Amino acid sequence: MTSYANKIEPNTKWTETVSEPVYKTVVPPPNFSTNAIHEGQEAEKIHGAINVPIYYSSTFKQHEPGVLYSKHDYSRASNPTVDVLNECLASLEYGKYALTFSSGCGATTCVLATLKAGDHVISIDDVYGGTNRLMNRVMGKFGLQVEMIDLTPKNLEVTIKENTKMLWIETPTNPTLKIADIEALCAVAKKHNVVTVVDNTFASPYLQSPLLLGADIVIHSCTKYLGGHSDIIAGAVVTNDPALYTAIKFNLLSIGTCISPMDAYVLLRSTKTLKVRMEEHCNNANIIAKYLANHPKVVKVLFPGLESHPGHQIAKKQMRNFGGMISCELKGDADTAKKFMKNLKIFTLAESLGGIESLVESPALMTHLSVPPEQRLKLGISDSLIRLSVGIESIEDLLDDLENALAQI
Repeated sequence: MTSYANKIEPNTKWTETVSEPVYKTVVPPPNFSTNAIHEGQEAEKIHGAINVPIYYSSTFKQHEPGVLYSKHDYSRASNPTVDVLNECLASLEYGKYALTFSSGCGATTCVLATLKAGDHVISIDDVYGGTNRLMNRVMGKFGLQVEMIDLTPKNLEVTIKENTKMLWIETPTNPTLKIADIEALCAVAKKHNVVTVVDNTFASPYLQSPLLLGADIVIHSCTKYLGGHSDIIAGAVVTNDPALYTAIKFNLLSIGTCISPMDAYVLLRSTKTLKVRMEEHCNNANIIAKYLANHPKVVKVLFPGLESHPGHQIAKKQMRNFGGMISCELKGDADTAKKFMKNLKIFTLAESLGGIESLVESPALMTHLSVPPEQRLKLGISDSLIRLSVGIESIEDLLDDLENALAQI
């Protein structure tokens, strides 16, 4: 098999990074990895264990009714392992309070459940398919009014109503990688006392800090980059607002979307390597995006690190790097996309993203199948759109895999 990498000029540096950090509002946190490894994670006091113990107990003994040994009485409400994870995640997002959940959808449910029937939510139109489904097909049944728009400050200003209570921002979006101006949108929302939520899943805390740009709540599907190894399902919410924290925590307790102590431990382990993983994801994705952008069988490439991307300048302003997600549209139709994906050997055909292994999927046929066809068409989610979650394998192997699969279509 001829290696695509061997066709490149000898002086090409495959280890080049996309750029120096470009985020201007806040410099990359110099203590990010230190916090990820140490925040809230002092050695266990009895035996001196370096790793946080997994407290697999559903309930906790009390000295007498209402007099607790520490603060824990029942693990649906709180758990020592989970508390350490929450403290760590809060520090990574520049927040005071964090809560973790059994899934990203569980976190989303508890945030939306702070609202009531008749409240109006404005969301970016190209939102994750699961969020779209939850907002419109579940919460809509209980009287929540949801409006999805092309989210610019101007469009937001004219869409806000008297009953608008929440703005839902996802940036970069899934799967067309739209970029929303967090700072500008939050400024508009604050004028109207609208709570702002930013889904930071695609960027991760290492690349983007929404709370520092004015957001009230940051939400994550921790299944993705925070987990990083495709082995857990989890979600998180971070805020600096004590009232929002209390309301969301009440919903977590009442709805029961708590994370398990084992998943909390695994997620805590994963956050320790987030910085080094994200740098490799970004580096590989930058190289692959440039390769695809110059391939004759690719119609367009959606990647915020490319200057051709309409949100490139905003991404440069609010992100420290451009992430590991790429979407591209192939010349052809659904059958073309299927053939391409079938011929990939290293990129694995699977849903989800953010793991160390590279994944490929068809949004129209997989992750966004629940989105109505007319809405998919409007958003540009065509049958030949492919979403790549670029892992941290050797870049030469990833390029060879793509070259060989593209040669088959």
